[in-house]
Amino acid sequence: MSKKNPKGLKNWAIFSGIGLQMGLIIYLGNLLGVWLDKKFETTFLEETITILAVFGAMFSVVYRINKFNANDK
Repeated sequence: MSKKNPKGLKNWAIFSGIGLQMGLIIYLGNLLGVWLDKKFETTFLEETITILAVFGAMFSVVYRINKFNANDK
């Protein structure tokens, strides 16, 4: 019987967490945009803040992957 690789399981947990974090950042950015649109009676803040949240989430993913690769060496 082969032993399970705990490092592989840890890597899986890290990468699944990254996906959840990305989704949460985008979702919260969208909610903030909707709230601000209602508060200021505008129509452009939802899309603008959601796009900024997407870029922020992508930056977060790239940062964490780079950090993961630097620690893995």
